[in-house]
Amino acid sequence: MSAETTSDGTPAGTTDVRPGAINAVPVRHPGRWVAIAVIAVLAAMLVHLLVTNKAFDWSFVFQAMNQSPVINGFLKGTLLVTVLAMVVGVGGGVLLATMRLSDNPILSGVSWLFTWFFRSIPRYLLLFSMGTLGVLFPQGIAFGIPFDWKIIDWLGMSGDWRFLTLDANQVFTGLVAGVIGLGLSEAAYMAEIARAGIMSVDKGQAEAAEALGMSKGKAMRRVVLPQAMRVIVPPTGNETIAMLKDTSLLLAVPVIGELFYQLQSIGSTYYKTFPIAVAATLYYLAATSVLMVGQYFLERHFGKGFGTTAPRAARPAGAGGA
Repeated sequence: MSAETTSDGTPAGTTDVRPGAINAVPVRHPGRWVAIAVIAVLAAMLVHLLVTNKAFDWSFVFQAMNQSPVINGFLKGTLLVTVLAMVVGVGGGVLLATMRLSDNPILSGVSWLFTWFFRSIPRYLLLFSMGTLGVLFPQGIAFGIPFDWKIIDWLGMSGDWRFLTLDANQVFTGLVAGVIGLGLSEAAYMAEIARAGIMSVDKGQAEAAEALGMSKGKAMRRVVLPQAMRVIVPPTGNETIAMLKDTSLLLAVPVIGELFYQLQSIGSTYYKTFPIAVAATLYYLAATSVLMVGQYFLERHFGKGFGTTAPRAARPAGAGGA
């Protein structure tokens, strides 16, 4: 005899036991609410301090920020020097990184020596020294055939074989000295950043490019560096922000047309030290905020395909588009 079954195919007399609805209780996080309360209280205290404390002297702060010498110092001494120094630093860093990875021991050694030297010197000291380098070239910086005076003396001739002579006291002063000093220092740091980025690219990429007939230089420019940018861009953005702030060290050269120098002059004139610091802080906060936005978009551009977002599920074959 066959067992009787119900209409849905289950044996007769059996009970359909199903689990009941789960009454899930959310995990309590009392520590989070305590932290939020503490942060809210601290934020309220900060706002109260900013609004009520007369030491800030907001009217003087905004008046100092709107002075023409201060604005020009921000545009030229801060932004322009940052851009030019980073151009020197990034270009020099890529060149030094390529030299460091070269099979030629002389090129690799020179790159290491340059990086070691300029990474070891504080930027304030480097800028101070840069402003005094004119004493090394009392007759100016000449461009021409090296050791021309010796060659001319050996040949029994007179004159010189130089086509351009620059006054060293003009070169190693002002914004030019600041750009050279900050740019050389930045090149030492960018050399390590670029080297790390290049080494992050599989060697097979360069070998495949060379197998297709590309030279080593072209393979580096067209294949390796574009892939290395994913690793190079984030620390380069941080270095750019640091460079923007380090322009305040141009006081060591000294550079008169610089933001912090101009603000300090105003503060010394009116005996307003703290409001001047607040004014400089607002300028640097605004500039670094813009740079951070630009860094975000650059990282997103060069990081395509390397994100943590899960891939979209494949649509079934024959499914119609909306």
